[in-house]
Amino acid sequence: MHTTATHCPYCALQCGMNLRPTGDGSVAVEERTAFPVNRGALCGKGRTAPAVLSSRVRLTEPLVRSHATGRLEPATWEEALDTVAEGLARTRGAHGPDAVGVFGGGGLTNEKAYSLGKFARIALGTSQIDYNGRFCMSSAAAAHQRAFGLDRGLPFPLEDIPKTGCVILVGSNPAETMPPALRYFTELRENGGTLIVVDPRRTRTAAQADLHLAPRPGTDLALALGLLHLVVAEGRTDDAFIAERTTGWAETRAAAMAHWPEHVERVTGVPLPRLREAVDLFCTPATGMVLTARGPEQQSKGTDTVSAWINLCLATGRAGRPYSGYGCLTGQGNGQGGREHGQKADQLPGYRKLTDPAARAHVASVWGVDPDSLPGPGRSAYELLDALGTDVRALLLMGSNPVVSAPRAAHVESRIRALDFLAVADVVLSETAQLADVVLPVTQWAEETGTTTNLEGRVLLRRRALTPPPGVRSDLDVMNGLASRLGGPVLEKSFPTSPEEVFEELRRATAGAPADYSGISYRAIEEQDGVFWPCPDGGPAAGTPRLFLDRFATDDGRARFTPVSHRDAAELPDAEYPLLLTTGRVVAQYQSGAQTRRVGELNAAAPGPFVELHPRLAARLGAAEGRPLAVVSRRGRVVAPARITDTIRPDTVFMPFHWPGEGRANTLTNPALDPVSRMPEFKTCAVRLEPVAEGSDAAPAR
Repeated sequence: MHTTATHCPYCALQCGMNLRPTGDGSVAVEERTAFPVNRGALCGKGRTAPAVLSSRVRLTEPLVRSHATGRLEPATWEEALDTVAEGLARTRGAHGPDAVGVFGGGGLTNEKAYSLGKFARIALGTSQIDYNGRFCMSSAAAAHQRAFGLDRGLPFPLEDIPKTGCVILVGSNPAETMPPALRYFTELRENGGTLIVVDPRRTRTAAQADLHLAPRPGTDLALALGLLHLVVAEGRTDDAFIAERTTGWAETRAAAMAHWPEHVERVTGVPLPRLREAVDLFCTPATGMVLTARGPEQQSKGTDTVSAWINLCLATGRAGRPYSGYGCLTGQGNGQGGREHGQKADQLPGYRKLTDPAARAHVASVWGVDPDSLPGPGRSAYELLDALGTDVRALLLMGSNPVVSAPRAAHVESRIRALDFLAVADVVLSETAQLADVVLPVTQWAEETGTTTNLEGRVLLRRRALTPPPGVRSDLDVMNGLASRLGGPVLEKSFPTSPEEVFEELRRATAGAPADYSGISYRAIEEQDGVFWPCPDGGPAAGTPRLFLDRFATDDGRARFTPVSHRDAAELPDAEYPLLLTTGRVVAQYQSGAQTRRVGELNAAAPGPFVELHPRLAARLGAAEGRPLAVVSRRGRVVAPARITDTIRPDTVFMPFHWPGEGRANTLTNPALDPVSRMPEFKTCAVRLEPVAEGSDAAPAR
């Protein structure tokens, strides 16, 4: 039977796999050893991905909320699309185009993300569009842009990691978040390189490191500045590289020297000898890398924190050279591509700026509209969600579940409930979809063709492997049908339903842009196991696997140092809330869990939320393993079983964020925003713990 080469629907590795029809209408996963990223390896989520294709767990017909019963009830596609178009048009007519919002997802293919941004701006005329990728790596993207002039998660392929001398991995736990990537760090050590892990928990990844630094949550910026201070004090800067390839060193050096290592030790809790050891491990070999993830990025100072780690790379000459550099481990499946092509509030396709007249003119010419008709920048993701039910009265949401995934989630849920109209296009009936007026069942990864861009900037092609169930349509079909109803045949033609036709338009829209896809085609992707952007038309067929080796993407070709100083988290412990909460993932679940919580094997491995705390803290509270604990912040209260372990700091507790209900971790988290990236401070907030009596009614999250 015919086997289809494709990619996993989950994280940004986009692991290669083969799908073989089973004869019962489903598919089985087989290894695809030739694909270079994972070389056949798959985690449990990838192996079980076909389970969500089952009609038993996914949506197979549109649902419309009945005025008579108040319940979501089956409807025809014509009825559902009519209702959505009427709801959006009614709101726009009564309150103006910016009263209609659009919220996208980092799992949408490039074609769908591109079309959604276009749909918001020319079909609805609204500026109010953003996506859940704002919660993923927007701080790293902002820091990348101001240092290098270009944002691509990794400026080099993963295969370069084992060839470097030392990696500092900051706030990342690939052993659980992207297990097939762990082999690159194992190979690094086998080759004689060293691994330093920065994490307040001794995670499965940290346990394999040569050095584990465990700072207090929210102090990564101070840690990076302390390391740079020691680099300068010990004469380990690369002065030739600084002079030839950078600007802004004098101001950055002065800022770092104000952060004395002894002070950094007090702020972070990392002993000074460990700081010196880290500097020695990083600076002794000729090459090195710093890789960050959500830990340092999901902070109200995340952009400056990432800039501090980039400064460390630049000062030591570990950027713009082979097997050296700074990179970000993107989280969501198409987190990279999703933010390149117009889902973000301030961007047009190809990473063009919405405020740039030349960019507006180019994209408008591809779309066949007047540049002046394009709206300006809108609200960032949390600000958009916070405005629901007030300034923004109707929302079209595709591929996201903010009721579980947004910070201050109980408040976000209340704002969603306050909407005049909500339409959700999704694969499953998520917690957010349950609140909708209309739910549209859409195709999944194995049922549609389209491209994604992985954390390396490698553009990949997923091929359709099986026919979707009757009653399910693609997101492209949804936008086409809505465009027809909102603007007639002319507007309908602007939203093709063929993914390859959309991609051909995307190529034209990105020509000459920072994220230039104009030289990429479906055929080229298949022939080469992916093409790295930028790939201008007429350029090398493989694109650009390694960025910045000759020059950086700034006007003068030099990287820019950014002077930064440590500042506290937006919320610190006090007498009422004496502990720090940090959140993250577990290996068997993914993001809000909307899909993975429907897979029996994954639920058996990770059946529900928990509160991880140190034995000393547990003894002080009288907490016992498996007994319920209440975690309380200024935003709400949640309850989950205790998990007692010495792998976490005694002043810190940890919760995974995959579950709704009384164990919803994001009920607690702080929406304080980074001033540059508008990233919320997911990674640290002040909490207290309260024992919950056995058999008592746990107070619900509020």
